[in-house]
Amino acid sequence: MIIYAICLVTGLLFTMLTVMVGHFFGGGGHVAGSGGHVEAGADGSDDPGISIFSPTVIASFITAFGGFGLIFTQFPATRPAILSAPLSIGGGVVVAGVMYFFFGAVFRHTQSSSESRVARLVNTEATVITPISANGVGEIAYVVGGTRYTAPARAEDGFFIGNGQTIKIVRVVGTQFYVKKVS
Repeated sequence: MIIYAICLVTGLLFTMLTVMVGHFFGGGGHVAGSGGHVEAGADGSDDPGISIFSPTVIASFITAFGGFGLIFTQFPATRPAILSAPLSIGGGVVVAGVMYFFFGAVFRHTQSSSESRVARLVNTEATVITPISANGVGEIAYVVGGTRYTAPARAEDGFFIGNGQTIKIVRVVGTQFYVKKVS
């Protein structure tokens, strides 16, 4: 029974500690080169999501294991460790699984890549708002879903494109848009 209490308290203390550290010290959890949320585990550094080995999931398992263990030891039928331990492990796995799928869905939604959306901009018409000098960079404005966006742009053929010209986006490389005059 003491093991269950230790697991419950340890899991709760870890959760409270990470909440406070994240709140008071920023805890943004982002790595400059990765673009992904920092989680200890093997979930792919750039993939949005959470690993089953993340501290959040592990703490959820440990806390639930301790809590279920304390509950199961209160009933005479499940008091022996041979019964309460497997039941507590099962409860911990269920709670950790729920946390894994919940946070996975949240991270996939909030951290999904905009790369596929940018790729859909090819062949979209835009307007030059800052002239694009020969072999230089200017700025364009385009509208998607009723929202106006601006982006740095280069002429695909390297020629000058004046302010107010209607152009077509031909490709996107990183944050740089390559455009061509509309004939």
